[in-house]
Amino acid sequence: MELIFIRHGQPQWEIDGGGVDDPVLTDIGHRQAELIPSFFADRPIDRLVVSPLVRAQQTAQPLIEAFNLEPETHNWIAEIRAPEWQGTPSEVIEKAFAQQRRRPLNEQWEAIPGAESFREFHDRVVGGLTAFLSDIGCTRARQFPPLWDMNHEGPRIVFVAHSGANAVSLGHLLGIEPVPWEWERFVAFHASISVIRPMHIASSLSFSLFRFSDTAHLPTELHTR
Repeated sequence: MELIFIRHGQPQWEIDGGGVDDPVLTDIGHRQAELIPSFFADRPIDRLVVSPLVRAQQTAQPLIEAFNLEPETHNWIAEIRAPEWQGTPSEVIEKAFAQQRRRPLNEQWEAIPGAESFREFHDRVVGGLTAFLSDIGCTRARQFPPLWDMNHEGPRIVFVAHSGANAVSLGHLLGIEPVPWEWERFVAFHASISVIRPMHIASSLSFSLFRFSDTAHLPTELHTR
């Protein structure tokens, strides 16, 4: 088994000074996405799972075309839902995020008004990932140490999603206690690639982080976050 998590390319978060709720990729983002298939030149992909958000769908398109893949869109791996900020001045949005980071620690799990709370987001991603893995015969054997059972070698699965959703997924697979600032604990660049592989421990499996935020397929001028 190999689980590969790709962050989407650079999105166009702002138009004419206002925020965009479900942005498309910038020109740089499209260039980043077009280079992702080079990472898989000698790595066959068994399944391609994609977030429903536009920036992830557009990032996945070069993979779909290069390898004739049938994408699977899953809502559970979408990014945390923000308030409806379409057209809201960017400085207002930045101020809201800054205020959120300054809240007392016990309030960090709660939501910006109108948004999905981190607790809800974490439960959605972990619940979806757990059900997805269970469907392919991979189940949690014990919570700590984090061990898993699987009755076969397993497929190579690529997830094209987001910084937060990927960070929550990685933390869960590695058995790391969650915090409501996963985005900042696992800092991933746009169109970067992170790879998780299982290793045998006693009679079970433990997931190992083989690569994180790998951008070797991108030239330096396309390294953005």
